[in-house]
Amino acid sequence: MPIEIGRPAPSFSALGADGRRVSSADYLGKQTLVVFFYPKDGTSVCTKEACAFRDAYQDFVEAGAAVIGVSADSDDSHRSFAADHRLPYTLLSDRDGALRKLFGVGKTLGLIPGRVTFVIDKAGTVRHVFSALLASDRHVVEALATVRNLAKS
Repeated sequence: MPIEIGRPAPSFSALGADGRRVSSADYLGKQTLVVFFYPKDGTSVCTKEACAFRDAYQDFVEAGAAVIGVSADSDDSHRSFAADHRLPYTLLSDRDGALRKLFGVGKTLGLIPGRVTFVIDKAGTVRHVFSALLASDRHVVEALATVRNLAKS
């Protein structure tokens, strides 16, 4: 089960595809964080989702949020995927599944890594969770609406 709304988000630290260490502590007290887990670089639905986050990226930034994508793909795969689709946000490689486990993101039908998006406020509390394997566009719409509401409060 994914972490519930109102609960503290887990602390994490991982190397991004660009070789830079990314830590949840980097965002605490500074900005809202959107973390989206997706199954695989280059697949049609995942590409659609990644590009939807790309297309809305400036809206997220203007509302005070950072965006991080997570899958089990290698750093090389992430670098290629990001370059091919001009993705402006950080991609984290979760080869061992540790981040998925930390966030409680399981597999659909026991086979396909889950597609779950979390919105974490500046205080480190999970404010929104959206899980849908095929509704990739909804992840962006739901996350952006939540980020904007947090920016107002």
